[in-house]
Amino acid sequence: MTETRPFAAVRETHIGVVFLVGERVYKLKKPVSLGFLDFSTPDRRLAACRREVELNRRLAPDVYLGVATVSDVDDSEPLVVMRRMPDERRLSTLVRSDAPLTDAITRLARVIAAFHLGAERAPHVDAEGTPEALSARWEASFAQVDDVGADTVPAPLRAEIAYRTREFLVGREQLFAARIAEGRIVDGHGDLLADDIFVLDDGRRVLDCLEFDDRLRRLDGLDDVAFLAMDLERLGRPELGELLLDRYAEYSGDLAPAALRAHYIAYRAFVRVKVACLRHAQGDPAAAEEARVYADIAVRHLRRGEVRLVLVGGLPGSGKTTLAGLLADELGAVLLSSDRLRKELAGLDPGRHTAAPYRSGIYTPEHTSRTYGELLRRAGELLARGESVVLDASWSDAEERDLARSLAGRTYSTLVSLRCTVPEAVAETRLRERTGSLSDADAVIAQAMAVDAAPWPEAADTDTSGKPVDALTEALRIVGLAGGC
Repeated sequence: MTETRPFAAVRETHIGVVFLVGERVYKLKKPVSLGFLDFSTPDRRLAACRREVELNRRLAPDVYLGVATVSDVDDSEPLVVMRRMPDERRLSTLVRSDAPLTDAITRLARVIAAFHLGAERAPHVDAEGTPEALSARWEASFAQVDDVGADTVPAPLRAEIAYRTREFLVGREQLFAARIAEGRIVDGHGDLLADDIFVLDDGRRVLDCLEFDDRLRRLDGLDDVAFLAMDLERLGRPELGELLLDRYAEYSGDLAPAALRAHYIAYRAFVRVKVACLRHAQGDPAAAEEARVYADIAVRHLRRGEVRLVLVGGLPGSGKTTLAGLLADELGAVLLSSDRLRKELAGLDPGRHTAAPYRSGIYTPEHTSRTYGELLRRAGELLARGESVVLDASWSDAEERDLARSLAGRTYSTLVSLRCTVPEAVAETRLRERTGSLSDADAVIAQAMAVDAAPWPEAADTDTSGKPVDALTEALRIVGLAGGC
């Protein structure tokens, strides 16, 4: 570990003052009451100091040395006493210097996952993992930002963040109930930021957990680690944030839907919007731009995390299966295919070809109705758990599309309809030359399907005659994610 040169410095936040003296750090709580914390009396500040030491020793026992007091004639103030960490090994410093951090982030993900594994779990902890509790935290932040940040974050941006947040939380009872049942709600850190993490030769030190409100520290483990992922993105290294979340998922066994990951990143960004607005109200002019940067991160992830039911349809040879797969990968969605499911329901190997005349064999109307019914049933289970779903099928029947629309409404999901289109000659060439496809359709069947297909006016036509990446770009634009995720 690099030795720290003895020198003095003072740093100030919206809730405290930090004195760096030689090899020690002394943290003083400001006598403030901000709604979400109350340090207004000496007793409250003393209790907060003691709690800070107790909680932070969970992750950095050799850094938090204890509580001291500084006195004058009239009164005394409690101080948290810490071992000073080397600034050059601060994670945020390493990120800004473009240091190679893949191994460090991987090890940090393991540290956080292990910490969560041993963290307290109890009914009073689980109570903070309900959608109602998360909604209450969002609404409290909305109220504070509206109060002190109305001139800092544009009203349309604040309105979109609030709308998208509320839309996501409605109807997600099954998702959050599953998170609680899986033991994902923990007494965690609550304030994971790159400024408070140090990458030392003998391991990582994670400092400064949230101590002033136990309820805000009781949270989904994914919510906890998403804070740091968001901060890495804010520092210009989103790929490190993705790596952190991917490795955390691996070490914790947490297969959370992509939508929940995005929602928690947005929530954490908005927490920082609130903090920046408070700092701006206290006289820090630079905090205004910081608040807007965080607000942009929040809205971007809320858009990304919208739960979607995407119908990718079209005639045989239109490229719908290729586009559906690419789109599912880009959205982090589950892909369900009618070709695969149809054969599964018939007890057949999906790779086995069972060619038959139009509307015969396993392609009778009865088989088709059963296939689409099961396709939508499975999609409904996934959507209720917050998983976006891409459904690869022809979608040539209006009644089946109506059932999909109804499902999207029941699961509070956004329905997107894409119809893949290509010139007939291109489709015929593809059908003649393709290999490895699960579909049994040929050019004759494609022509018959074209005649029978019901109008689909609500679908957005997507030209798939060119490069797949061009079709994907157009599909993402239609989905509402121009430029990708």
